[in-house]
Amino acid sequence: MNAAQARALAADVLAGIAPEADLAAIGADEDLRGALDLDSMDFLNFVIGISERSGIAIPEADAPRLCSLRGLEAYLREASGRAGQTG
Repeated sequence: MNAAQARALAADVLAGIAPEADLAAIGADEDLRGALDLDSMDFLNFVIGISERSGIAIPEADAPRLCSLRGLEAYLREASGRAGQTG
């Protein structure tokens, strides 16, 4: 998954949680929770939505890695690469 796909996925998931969210106004390293005024339940729903829509299992311990757009993009890129590997 590339950066544009990750941002589109994030925007889609956030539309159901924080419809007023404007990802274009958020810096790549800015904390999404603070920038979008997401409480812990909103953020949990965001992580669950990303997991469900991407088909990538996201362990609770990895949730903090999705706190910024750059972190989300990197995580999804890594996880997509692992999922695409055959053993």
